[in-house]
Amino acid sequence: MKKEKLINFNAYRERMNEKILSAPNNKIMKRIYNLDTLTYQEGALTTKTKEMLGLVASMVLKCDDCIYYHLQQCHQTGVTTEEIMEIFGVANLVGGTIVIPHTRRALEFWEELLSASDE
Repeated sequence: MKKEKLINFNAYRERMNEKILSAPNNKIMKRIYNLDTLTYQEGALTTKTKEMLGLVASMVLKCDDCIYYHLQQCHQTGVTTEEIMEIFGVANLVGGTIVIPHTRRALEFWEELLSASDE
């Protein structure tokens, strides 16, 4: 299976984040990025749980970039395909059928993640 979406997403994200974070007088964006990092650290909730919550929220908000990011983080924290499918169910229940197209793209991206990890 092609991994174009995975490769392109990561390259674009890395390139643009570097530009954003290297801009002069960009204290607010640096603090937002730092807050994001801190938010997903272990606490009363595990990082895995927080990433699953982030994925549901991203799907309900219909943000494909956010969905791809949280899918990667879910994959890294050991979320299973069975758990992903339940997450998709929660997101579609909460967000309504408008989330279905994002679910399709999310599943395609998840499959690329699984395929890439098999190599």
